[in-house]
Amino acid sequence: MQTRALHQPVKGVLVTGAAGGIGRALCAAFTRAGYYVVGTDRVNARVRCDRFVRFDLRQLVTKRAAAGAFRRRVRAALDGRPLCALINNAAVQILGGVEQLTPSGFTGTLAVNLIAPFLLVRSFLRDLKRVHGSVVNIGSVHASLTKPGFAAYASSKAGLLGLTRALALELGPAGVRVNIIQPAATRTGMLIAGFKGDRRKLNRLAGYHPLGRIAEPREIAGATVFLVSDQAAFITGAAIDMDGGISARLHDPD
Repeated sequence: MQTRALHQPVKGVLVTGAAGGIGRALCAAFTRAGYYVVGTDRVNARVRCDRFVRFDLRQLVTKRAAAGAFRRRVRAALDGRPLCALINNAAVQILGGVEQLTPSGFTGTLAVNLIAPFLLVRSFLRDLKRVHGSVVNIGSVHASLTKPGFAAYASSKAGLLGLTRALALELGPAGVRVNIIQPAATRTGMLIAGFKGDRRKLNRLAGYHPLGRIAEPREIAGATVFLVSDQAAFITGAAIDMDGGISARLHDPD
């Protein structure tokens, strides 16, 4: 039994948005856990993964042949290893009120954050079915709790939550599990840059969370690795709120 286990093929994982803060943490965490990691992003980047495939997910929506071409590139990168998990992490955040947000900004957000994850599941479904694999979507607290200026982003993440549940129901009989992690504020380069060095505002944001801090990318990555593992074999259609308790808090006047 031990000899056979040693000769089992290393399981492959595809991580989108690999060049971002959470993406890098995801690639590193899956690598440490012994997976063969294929990372992808629209920009070239040095990421801790076994293979990096540069690809702009918007092409899945705009170019008919893009899905097939990307699937072939990923399969070549896996070099015969089974794809056991698809991690839909890539996202764009185009902000603006209703009057400022352009139609292209709104539809472009949906293309990357919602339509691309669906098309990727569809494209790699045969691979995932073959090994009873899983999909983990990286959502956001904005799926249910949002604020002015986030119409496009919140809509895309709410849609991703609905898609997760629908796919879990449809793909469960085939042995494919689909779950979503919904973080609140996370310490990524993008978030820190948004505060432009204003430490007081960042500390104020942290204070809104009952735990008194924002999330670390490695925490999101750790939960994702767990959801892909055999320890989570009976978890599907789940939405895990990694929000430091902020979704349980009212902000009424004291």
